[in-house]
Amino acid sequence: MLKDKYDRLPHAGDFEKESGTEIIYISPKPLPTGLPAVSSRQLHRDANDIYLDFTLTRGAFAFMARGAIGSVICMLVFFFWASVFGAWLRTHHQPFLSGFNNLFMSSVVWGFLGFLTIMYLCIFCYVVRQVSTHPPIRFNRQRREVVCVPYRGAKPRYVAWESVIACVSVGRLITQYAVMPEFKLMMGLRDADNGDVLWVSVPSGNLDEAVSEWEAIRSYMEEGPSALPPPQPEEFEEGTVAYFHMRRKGYHSDHSFFRYFAGFLMIQFLSGWTLPCYISGWVNNRIKAGFPKEVQKWSQSLPSEQHAMPSEELTRESTEIRKAFAKGQNLLDYFKVKFAEPTQKSESFT
Repeated sequence: MLKDKYDRLPHAGDFEKESGTEIIYISPKPLPTGLPAVSSRQLHRDANDIYLDFTLTRGAFAFMARGAIGSVICMLVFFFWASVFGAWLRTHHQPFLSGFNNLFMSSVVWGFLGFLTIMYLCIFCYVVRQVSTHPPIRFNRQRREVVCVPYRGAKPRYVAWESVIACVSVGRLITQYAVMPEFKLMMGLRDADNGDVLWVSVPSGNLDEAVSEWEAIRSYMEEGPSALPPPQPEEFEEGTVAYFHMRRKGYHSDHSFFRYFAGFLMIQFLSGWTLPCYISGWVNNRIKAGFPKEVQKWSQSLPSEQHAMPSEELTRESTEIRKAFAKGQNLLDYFKVKFAEPTQKSESFT
């Protein structure tokens, strides 16, 4: 991704387009975006005056579990009705129940279902293990640094806050059913010694959500925990049982009974109902991997006189962009004025 049209490391305001995906960089330097700090990851839970931890959330695990359960159950239902139809066609050769039993209980059907179940289970366990054994990304606002431990036993990678690469992308996700827009926040932690970049991708529902997720991190690093979005009640946290029933009641009140039955009840029933919520809760409450002693020492509080300060360049440009926001400009308008080059690619981001 660093091999772009600029022949240099990216900075805030750069635009790229490759293979149908458009990218706008919003850091380095981490300038204000003009959007509110909103996070779907409940960042306030893992933040204090010293550091903030960024990791996967309950909602991501619930979605994974629901997709796996739904796939297995849907295939089971498909084989059931296929066996019913096949047994009906063969009634002139053998009794219906005998034909159904031969088809539905065959080793091919249950071997395939078993393979599918084991495959999803292995994938899910791998992701859970990754989260359980890999420490989160830690943002230290007193040192104005970020640390990441790629895997257990690996040397921690420390990156200056103002050199963290952040960008949002707009692309297309092609499935067998439809072509859907795909939005991501991507953060790159570059090793200054060898130039390697460790990328972290955060799927988002829309472009504003991706930028607001970054703005929550940026606001914390520049202003402290008070700048983070306030804690949300459990019913507003995706992946919980309370959130599931809130969505169910909302769907029921906004749609007819037939659409509620076919569009929500059947789909959710076939994908495990509230079971994925309990699975995600179990994963979320598991003991997460700790940081090595080196990082724990790095995470200790510093005397106020030792706190790192923003660079003059970041302070000056942050002031400039806030003045532009006050005049009614947005982030892209500011970059258009700042860089004297066409930015036609930016139109799809407005």
